[in-house]
Amino acid sequence: MTYDKKVYDFLKLIPKGKVVTYGDIAEYLGNKKLSRVVGNILHKNPDPIGSPCYKVVNSQGKLAARFGDGGIEVQRRRLNEDGIEVEDYTVDLQRYRWDRNNSSTPTDSETEQEAK
Repeated sequence: MTYDKKVYDFLKLIPKGKVVTYGDIAEYLGNKKLSRVVGNILHKNPDPIGSPCYKVVNSQGKLAARFGDGGIEVQRRRLNEDGIEVEDYTVDLQRYRWDRNNSSTPTDSETEQEAK
């Protein structure tokens, strides 16, 4: 499986009302230093509905200034629709950051089974 596919698959795990950072995704995939690579991959997301990249913010909770699927206003609107408050184009990570280790979302193997 390519790194791109792993990134897009991870996005599908993020629960409604939660966000992650680029670094969270890179760390989950094995190397937190690849957060910029994750950002570049998300900027080219071929399926922004199926792989909801609007749920990814930077390490300070700021939205993507050049959000690839319609701009920063589209990202803000989608987050609001998901129940996430955005103030000054920033999300409160203390409140909305998804802690994958403390969650009831499906495991990787359960998600892989659903995809088959």
